[in-house]
Amino acid sequence: MVSEPSTVTLRSRTDDDHDVLFQLAADLDTWEERGPDSPAPLTREAYDARVAAAASDSGAAVRFVVDVDGRAVGSISLFGFDQLARHAEIGIALIAEARGRGIGTIAITQLVEFAFVRCNLRRVHLQAIESNVGAIRAYQKAGFELEGRQREHAWVRGHYEDIVLMGLLRSEWSARQVTA
Repeated sequence: MVSEPSTVTLRSRTDDDHDVLFQLAADLDTWEERGPDSPAPLTREAYDARVAAAASDSGAAVRFVVDVDGRAVGSISLFGFDQLARHAEIGIALIAEARGRGIGTIAITQLVEFAFVRCNLRRVHLQAIESNVGAIRAYQKAGFELEGRQREHAWVRGHYEDIVLMGLLRSEWSARQVTA
């Protein structure tokens, strides 16, 4: 059980995190919310191979573990970097007991700051299925604006859903920092 967070941090993955991150990756209940692949059981061997492949492709993404008071509760990343236009996509996944507690909003806010300050990005963007209202609310709290939708773009648990497209510009983020 995850208690109310006192400290949410983003950090590198350690060997101790693999069980929690495997649990998250293998969660069939949220499979469609995380990608376009067909839902299927994920073996530990397949997961370990995917982690190893991702580690060898260091330029493709920046990945962090979401840590609450010393315990891994999810992962968050920047990926799909466009070096010319200076933007990337953000993605987050939390274990069930960490959702709805403000942890996602804090982690997203931290990664957005990393994207603009450390990676010199001009824009970050994301996609979410329309029914994932908790995630959309967290993105809005972090400053993301609705930019559009792809109608009936995702097959989610037996029906088609819209994909909501959201983005945040560095200039918008900077303005929020002045008022905060």
